[in-house]
Amino acid sequence: MSEPRIRLGILTPSSNTVLEPVTQAMLAGLSGASAHFARFRVTEIALSPEALAQFDDSAILQAAELLADARVDVIGWSGTSGGWLGFEADRRLCQRITAITGIPATTSMLALNEVLALTGVRRLGLVTPYRDDLQARIIANYAALGVDCRAERHLGLQENFAFAEVTEATVEGMVREVAAEAPEAIAVVCTNLRGAPLVARLEAELGLPIYDSAATVVWKALHMAGSSMAGMAGWGSLFSLPAGENRPS
Repeated sequence: MSEPRIRLGILTPSSNTVLEPVTQAMLAGLSGASAHFARFRVTEIALSPEALAQFDDSAILQAAELLADARVDVIGWSGTSGGWLGFEADRRLCQRITAITGIPATTSMLALNEVLALTGVRRLGLVTPYRDDLQARIIANYAALGVDCRAERHLGLQENFAFAEVTEATVEGMVREVAAEAPEAIAVVCTNLRGAPLVARLEAELGLPIYDSAATVVWKALHMAGSSMAGMAGWGSLFSLPAGENRPS
């Protein structure tokens, strides 16, 4: 009898070069699990009409339909656009993906919000590469949820490809600076930023939970697919958490 397989379908920004290898590395220790990717065009992260139009549902849904051909168990949007578009945009997207494909769906940001609710975090440190105005939008959206993100660092970048060029040392420095302001947890928000491989070591050093957005979507998707988390321990405390409900966020 063949071993049961879990196939995760991951929606990916076209100019992202970090999340695919990181996602594959996360799943490498999990027997029978694999990730399968579909891209749609995203080249800049800003609040201009042109930049916001990149996240029109039609392009994302076309990519989701291609993932459905691979008979994946869950479709995850490994992206953080809900942070500035509003979390309701992610919920609508998941509903539309499922309506079109019949496959349950989640996103990095909905998964992160579920983690914050599970753990009762109200003071969240926020680390991103984004512009000032976009960072302010994310902070405002979290404030509406009752989550204070005033402990934050960001780099003021706009080109999506450039996020992957940010060094691990820079990400580490930002996380340490935010940790010094005593949040209850820290989120590294951007799936093209090299945060996930640093999490376990920085958690041990700082004594704080750290949630990377490329990891949160994997965590939720695995729970939704009914997977064990055995083999995920090296990727931080996130993977020891139960999901609130094993259905779309």
